[in-house]
Amino acid sequence: MSPNLTLWGRKNSCNVQKTLWTIEELGLPYRHEPVGGSFGGLDTPAYRALNPNGVVPTLQDGDLTVWESHATVRYLAAAYGGDTLWRADPRQRAIVDQWADWTATTFQPAWINLFWLLVRTPKAQHDATAIAAAHARTLTPLRTLDANLARHPYVAGEELSYADIVAGVSLYRWFTMDIERPATPNVEAWYQLLQQRRAFRDVVMVDYAELVGRLAF
Repeated sequence: MSPNLTLWGRKNSCNVQKTLWTIEELGLPYRHEPVGGSFGGLDTPAYRALNPNGVVPTLQDGDLTVWESHATVRYLAAAYGGDTLWRADPRQRAIVDQWADWTATTFQPAWINLFWLLVRTPKAQHDATAIAAAHARTLTPLRTLDANLARHPYVAGEELSYADIVAGVSLYRWFTMDIERPATPNVEAWYQLLQQRRAFRDVVMVDYAELVGRLAF
C-alpha cells in the first residue's frame, strides 16, 4: 500500500508533532499544509469539512481523513509500521496502548497546562500559585514515567513504539522551560536516546518562540 499523505497543521504544535514524527520515523512521503496558529485557516468551510473540531492535526491518506493526534499515530503505525512502530501481538500492543492512552488522559493535560501558564501566558499575567500547582501536577506523572523507564529503555519495552512518540513530544519543552526540574534520571536517559533519532531532532526540537506570551493568534 503506497501512502498518499497530506498533513494539516502547524509544526510547532505538539499534537501535530506526534503525527509528523510518526511520518518521518517511517520514512513516508507526504505533503504538508500549514494551518492553525499564525497561519489561520481553521475556521474555513474547507478545513471544517475535513475536521469539524477546527483543530490540528488532520491527516489525509487518499480518500481517508483522520483527526485526533493519537488516532493518526495509531493509523500510521498500523498501516505502515508493521516492522517498527506497530505491535502485531495484542498483548504487546496493549502495553503500548495503555501508555498512549495514559499520555492523553494523565500526562499531557498536566504538562500542557504548565506550558500554557508559564510559556503561553504573558509574564504580566503570570499566576505564581497556579504555576506552582501545575508544576506539582506534572511531576506526578513524570515520576510514574521515570519508574517505568527504569525497567526498559523505551516506554513500552525494549524498542521504540508509538507510545514513545505521543509521550516524547513533551520532552523538548519540558527540558527547555524555565522551571526547576527535580532529577528523573530515567526520563533524562530516554530523552538522550530519542535525541539520537533524526526524526525526533527534526520534528520535536522545534523553536516555539512564536508561542511565548501568546494566548491566542
